[in-house]
Amino acid sequence: MKILLVEDETEIGELIKNGLEKEGFALDYCQDGDSGMEHAMTRSYDAIVLDVMLPGRSGLEILKMIRAGHNNVPVIIITARGETEDKIEGLDLGADDYLPKPFFVEELIARLRAIWRRSSEAGMSVLSVGTLSANLMKREVVRSGVQIEMTPKEFSLLAFLMRAPGRVLTRTQILEQVWGYHFDPGTNLVDVYIRRLRSKIDIEGEVPLIETLRGVGYRMQDPDNPEEG
Repeated sequence: MKILLVEDETEIGELIKNGLEKEGFALDYCQDGDSGMEHAMTRSYDAIVLDVMLPGRSGLEILKMIRAGHNNVPVIIITARGETEDKIEGLDLGADDYLPKPFFVEELIARLRAIWRRSSEAGMSVLSVGTLSANLMKREVVRSGVQIEMTPKEFSLLAFLMRAPGRVLTRTQILEQVWGYHFDPGTNLVDVYIRRLRSKIDIEGEVPLIETLRGVGYRMQDPDNPEEG
């Protein structure tokens, strides 16, 4: 697995670099935004680990350029900031995961392996529930013939729900599968994203598809198979 690491703090960068190489990862290591951008845009990687605060270009600028070029390489953002709003900002720009400092290198390795497994699982190319469909290859969502714009993280959450129609998914399961987080009972990240999905996929005259089970989690309801679950 070939990784690009962009981290300006030498001590942290060397710890990550040594930890990844010890586990057999191939690695390119950059310490500023400009060289990180050059590597990300001109070379091929299986995943990118990107600090937000960098000299030169910021990590978010690099991420924007990566996604603007229709490059779906998995990206993990690392930063000292830990507020939910900051997490959502980075994820909305196309990051696949978010890791606040300080963290153990072993956790980063686990998350890299998790997103690699997820990106490698082809599965079905199109998911369908009622009048809603999601094309996993094109990352396009359509309901009743109308295309719906989604951020990368919104799409990942929707696909996870659509893969298990009728099944109750807990917040813990959603956090671990979609974000790779260990469960934090204080975060409202899942609820924020569920509200966003509903505002996009619910259409007047159509059956609402995402059901809330208070104190438990969420379920994607299939109108064609109401007895499911």
